[in-house]
Amino acid sequence: MTAFRQGTKPVIGLIGAIGAGKSTAARCFAARGGFVIDADALGHEALRQPGIIGRVVGRWGEDVRRPDGSLDRRALARIVFPNPVERNALEAMVFPYIEERCREEIARAQADPAYRFVVLDAAVMLEAGWNSSVDRIVYIDAPREARLARLAARSGWSADDLAAREAAQWPEDVKKARSDSVIVNDGDVIQLQERIDRFLETWGMAPEKRSSE
Repeated sequence: MTAFRQGTKPVIGLIGAIGAGKSTAARCFAARGGFVIDADALGHEALRQPGIIGRVVGRWGEDVRRPDGSLDRRALARIVFPNPVERNALEAMVFPYIEERCREEIARAQADPAYRFVVLDAAVMLEAGWNSSVDRIVYIDAPREARLARLAARSGWSADDLAAREAAQWPEDVKKARSDSVIVNDGDVIQLQERIDRFLETWGMAPEKRSSE
């Protein structure tokens, strides 16, 4: 039985260009027996923790809190994304919580026989140092024009919005160089699934075919 960093199942780190379709790629991995951990969702979970809410409000004031006591993530984003100092302060508050929850979810997947491998979907994996928990890193890429069109349709982003979010992450060429594989998502979901299937086959993680196939 092969041993990987976190157990007997490999952990794939999933990163990519903003708007390249990383979430769609995660679903493609899940369709082949992968347990997907969504670090972005865990980040939202972190911002619901009373202790973290208290620290956030203590730094940025009541304007980032809604009447019901929860954080206004849009208001917070307007403060932290344009300012590296403020962004680093927020990351220092939430990253330890996200990392701990990722480790818990990896352990849960390792113990669950229903899953063949684990996928850690985390846009800032390299920036946060969470890549120490994974065995392979896959970078999902797409042409910039296609990414901007997706982001405009999904979230109403402009080119300036995309540039601002990209400035908050490592450059794309650096991330690609740190990845074990780059998968280009410039077609439909069927094509993306086929490319992910080829990746899984290359790394010996493709599902076993039934004798009747």
